[in-house]
Amino acid sequence: MIKKAVILAAGRGTRLQPLTYDLPKPMIPLLGKPVMEYIVEHLARQGVREIMVNTSHLAHRIEQYFGDGRRFGVHIGYSFEGHIEHGQLVPEPVGSAGALRKINDLGGFIDDTTAVLCGDAVVDVDLQAAAARHRAQGALATVITKQVALQDVASYGVVVARADGRVASFQEKPAPRDALSRMASTGIYLVEPGVLSHIPADRPFDIGGELFPALVRQGLPFFNQCLDFEWLDIGRVADYWQIVQRLMRGGVAGIDVPGTEVRPGVHVGLNTSVAWDSLRFEGPVHIGSGSRIEPGCTFVGPVWIGNGCHIEAGAHIERSVVFDYAHAGANATAREVIVSGSYCVSRDGQADDAPASRWWGDARRRQHSLRGAA
Repeated sequence: MIKKAVILAAGRGTRLQPLTYDLPKPMIPLLGKPVMEYIVEHLARQGVREIMVNTSHLAHRIEQYFGDGRRFGVHIGYSFEGHIEHGQLVPEPVGSAGALRKINDLGGFIDDTTAVLCGDAVVDVDLQAAAARHRAQGALATVITKQVALQDVASYGVVVARADGRVASFQEKPAPRDALSRMASTGIYLVEPGVLSHIPADRPFDIGGELFPALVRQGLPFFNQCLDFEWLDIGRVADYWQIVQRLMRGGVAGIDVPGTEVRPGVHVGLNTSVAWDSLRFEGPVHIGSGSRIEPGCTFVGPVWIGNGCHIEAGAHIERSVVFDYAHAGANATAREVIVSGSYCVSRDGQADDAPASRWWGDARRRQHSLRGAA
């Protein structure tokens, strides 16, 4: 039985900017809780009890939220990648494979089959079954893949495997006409302690781009397992927007919209102030705890309103995600956007830097109101 896992959480999340300017990628919220929380919960259900997390960018946000893991029924430790300069933590990531080497060099954590997962996806993969097959094959490392549509291969790293499952080669985001496989790497791996000797200790080193190709070149027992499981990968802002829309519609088994359903398709948290008599809505809609919704507002779902938000009279919000403590001005309009911190971002990730009264109230109010959002 596999008992240990490493969650990779040190990246800057550049493809999710500007959402990740003030929030590390694993802390991006999905239905009110960080995406990494879904991973930790899944690992606990799978019987994994010891989890190491590598951190770097905004490390304190992750470490303060998850703590030692006891409230999730696991034990969590951290490996910070960086150094202290003038009393400040300075990020200095060592790469995904370098993270494994750094963790193990310190305390020998990887002493048996260990799962490695990226901290930015929701999955329900059966790790124990995958680990049993991994061991039966005598694998030094295993990459878990999922078959995607041919037109989607250009968004992923593609694994090419032989009939017995041995990995033969890789293609990084190939054009559909050039793709030799439709098996996309999900960022979930199983590794044995022996893999660590193939990771240099003196420079950053990547799993997909460097470690795995080296294993293939050396003819080592490196296998692919193409499985059918739920995999919600938050790679880009567009992916995030689409995933929230899907979750709000109830499209994923076991993940429900939180709160109390007070009207068909409308869920609310505790202690909200909502002008129900004049609210026009088309669900699904979520209104977070402590939020205030003034008269005459229109919500066209899926709409997520976070905790502590203030939506002024006459606001019109369609298919949008509003993070905690945001403030929409009177008669503001938001269509297919994500409101996070000081940013109002389109579903495709374009930040609205110019005065945009058509989205979120007048420019002065917008700059003031959104600055403190989580």
